[in-house]
Amino acid sequence: MQISARGDYAVRAALSLAAAYPSVMSAQALAADQDMPRKFLEAVLADLRRAGIVRAQRGAEGGYTLTQPPREVTVGAILRAVDGPLAGVRGVRPEETAYEGSAENLPRIWVAVRAAVREVVDETTLADVLSGKLPAHIRKLTALPDAWQPR
Repeated sequence: MQISARGDYAVRAALSLAAAYPSVMSAQALAADQDMPRKFLEAVLADLRRAGIVRAQRGAEGGYTLTQPPREVTVGAILRAVDGPLAGVRGVRPEETAYEGSAENLPRIWVAVRAAVREVVDETTLADVLSGKLPAHIRKLTALPDAWQPR
């Protein structure tokens, strides 16, 4: 799975909002907090607003805040809000792929990849990431001997 810059920025901005929750943070403060370009961040925040993850407040004390407590917002929801489905195969959902011959069972692999990604991002909340208390199955994955090794 490739995490786009948009997805990375969205999760990082949401983590800043989670740390400040229920307070409001301006786009400028979020950009400074996470060392991101403000204009790009504003486009990401617009996606999160359309998805109902953040709410914008106008005025002198305006800015952004999460619409739900951090313990109710998953990393998966944020990634989908800015990048769409988590796993696609050439722009098609894994269950919509079909092959013949020696590749006929390949859709099972693509579906399994999506399920594995969901098992991590849909079961990890902003509160989990902030506290560092990740779900046990995720801690187990990061503790594998080669988990941090590039391949």
